[in-house]
Amino acid sequence: MRAVERVCEGATPEEVFDVASAGAWPAFDAAVRNPDDRPWLWTRPAGEPERRAPTLLDRLRGRAGSRAAAPASPPPPHPAVALCHRDGRVREAALDAARTDPELRPLLVVRCADWVAPVREKARTLLAELPGGDLLPLAELILRLSRRERGGFARALLEVALREGPAAEVLALTTHPDRTTYRLAYRIAVERGLLTPMELAATAASCGDATLQDLFADAAVAAVTAGGAVAPGGAAVLDRLLTARAPRVRSAGVTALRRAGRHGDAEPFLADRSGVVRACARYVLRQGGVDPLPVYRQLCADPAAHPGAAAGLGECGDRVTDAGTLWALAEHPLPAVRLHAITGLRALDVVVRERLTPLLDDPSPAVVRAATRALLPDAAGIPERLLRERSAPDRPRAVRVAADRLLRAAGRQRRPDPGYR
Repeated sequence: MRAVERVCEGATPEEVFDVASAGAWPAFDAAVRNPDDRPWLWTRPAGEPERRAPTLLDRLRGRAGSRAAAPASPPPPHPAVALCHRDGRVREAALDAARTDPELRPLLVVRCADWVAPVREKARTLLAELPGGDLLPLAELILRLSRRERGGFARALLEVALREGPAAEVLALTTHPDRTTYRLAYRIAVERGLLTPMELAATAASCGDATLQDLFADAAVAAVTAGGAVAPGGAAVLDRLLTARAPRVRSAGVTALRRAGRHGDAEPFLADRSGVVRACARYVLRQGGVDPLPVYRQLCADPAAHPGAAAGLGECGDRVTDAGTLWALAEHPLPAVRLHAITGLRALDVVVRERLTPLLDDPSPAVVRAATRALLPDAAGIPERLLRERSAPDRPRAVRVAADRLLRAAGRQRRPDPGYR
């Protein structure tokens, strides 16, 4: 690693690599610790056999060699290099420099997970002496190193600092670009109640992180339904969850309608595009004494206005009574209706291979994919010639992919090589 040579030549770490990068310091540590092409870092300088030259440890501690006539040795290396030295005694001696130099604190964190107990314990003692706010700039590095076998100490200190420190520092860390870092900051912010219920709901609705969506949605619901009753302003919080794009957030809002006593408000979500949301809506309606099946049948009378109702009808309908409705909807001119009708046929377990195979040529790629999923269990029964024709290069890509999937499911074709298309 060229950075090691430059630091040894007198450059500072800031001049040779990105010290703000959490991955740069462990890489620098590894480069110094394994100096295959730099033996002068960890061996004694050559000297006359009867005289001991000062070792690097001697130079760090300001000691001379055993004899005054020992050959001259170069000055001690930069403390950053000494903190990564493969000799544990050198690393331990160099920790004193990290006590007062903020620029060396990343390596102090690294040494808290050191494999040598004296080095590790001294580094931990020094890190514990720092104010909690000084750990926040090191949060990404601390969390990265916490994956190591001995890396939990610094993380524990960081979590204490976040739980006991100023709220502004915790909220500032939620904007960190590293996912693990901002997840931890948000989790502690929720535990400390630093976000209002509406802020939780709005963040859940706008966040793209699935883990945080669950965290915020659950916290928002708990905040407005504590004690079994909806708190003042809670209706607006639930309405914000119900308008979220993410299905998991909408489902949390729909489920909360039961605790809010708003069972009837779940009815529009019976035709939601997400199966999870539809299931939650059925649950809430049943808790309110409403059977969702007649509602589904009514919604399917106007499928263009409620495409998802076809899927819901299959999820709770009757195989004898409702199968005909779903097959009719599978031929509807609106692609969304055909898509959900196929989903409903699968849920109702009334897929008929011969009737569904023509949908492999549907102009909508989404419908073709849905038909393919429904036909996969019975792929062996589809004529091979029919599938070979649809895997021809002149067919639309969705049709070719569907034909290849079905051929593989039937054991008639190996998986194509990468770049097949």
